[in-house]
Amino acid sequence: MRLLLAEDEKALSKALTAILERNNYAVDAVYDGQAALEYLEADNYDGVILDIMMPKVDGITVLKEIRKKGNLIPVLLLTAKSEVDDKVEGLDAGANDYLAKPFHSKELLARIRAMTRIRTGQSSSTLQLGNVVLNRATFELSTPKGSFRLANKEFQMMELLMSNPDTLISSERFMEKIWGYDSEAEINVVWVYISYLRKKLAALHANIQIKVTRSLGYSLEEVK
Repeated sequence: MRLLLAEDEKALSKALTAILERNNYAVDAVYDGQAALEYLEADNYDGVILDIMMPKVDGITVLKEIRKKGNLIPVLLLTAKSEVDDKVEGLDAGANDYLAKPFHSKELLARIRAMTRIRTGQSSSTLQLGNVVLNRATFELSTPKGSFRLANKEFQMMELLMSNPDTLISSERFMEKIWGYDSEAEINVVWVYISYLRKKLAALHANIQIKVTRSLGYSLEEVK
């Protein structure tokens, strides 16, 4: 799952990015509202964390701009302010949630899970296909034969595949959703991670497999 973090305090931004990446989110960090608008225009994200008090363009204005364009991406507002009026203004502008600083990382993660779950219609912290279960809370891929705790990119790829069974996902789509447009990674890194996941599925005696359709992409299918 890919997030945009717009926070002008660079030390806090760095800390939040580390927390989010440790919990298997892909994160792009920007430090002002203008950059946030440009990234949202150019890239595809699953959620946005917006600080209200930012240079160039404040978070509320960013929120109003993207909502005016019909962008319904989940937005969590961060601010040092805790007054009721600020919360109301943010929610009225179209925010999905609001978190006042200082906050605990566990609360931040819970609120991100909640707002992205609502958007995708997910009602559970697990995905299941065949005898395979992917736990979004623990990042474990399991079958009755055992389990693996997936690394960041592995988890994100498996989540994308299991959320879209029998659907072809191109290498370009994986790069866009997980590495981002401005990544320096080569596209063959997708195949490397597909190989890691295939080996784990085989070790777990999974009855699903990652199928390759030449020049088109990858899909997750049950073994008949």
